[in-house]
Amino acid sequence: MTGREGHKENDLFFTCSLIEYIARKTKNKRSDVANALGKEKIEKIYELADVYHSDNIDTVSEDFIKKAQIQKGEFDNIATARYAVPSHWDMGKVYKRLVLGIAREKNLPITDAILEAYNSFVSEKIDDYNSSFYYDAPQNILNAYLVGYLE
Repeated sequence: MTGREGHKENDLFFTCSLIEYIARKTKNKRSDVANALGKEKIEKIYELADVYHSDNIDTVSEDFIKKAQIQKGEFDNIATARYAVPSHWDMGKVYKRLVLGIAREKNLPITDAILEAYNSFVSEKIDDYNSSFYYDAPQNILNAYLVGYLE
């Protein structure tokens, strides 16, 4: 381990941040981006995150947008936000914590847990920047995912 978190946790943070960046850039839901990338491309991003992280994120995102043939969408949670918008790095951290919790609780490989997280109802709640859910305690977000609803 180097720094405050393990190497693979940092790779997951980058992977989730890149998904967020691509979603914002293409105006798509995060689930749509994760599904368009698919397990194979997500695994590649996760495995090579330390290399991709040293490159310009805009260049990396363009490459994956082209490879996955991600089209422009109409989902723009940035434009509809009434409050300060968290950065793609902030949201990468939120999703990283959720993915780690899902992987641990369901005994899943990280890439499967990534797809689980982004395809859950919790993802839509996290991506609503007009609510406070995305900055809730990580355990509360995971618990909502695990029980299948918000209390």
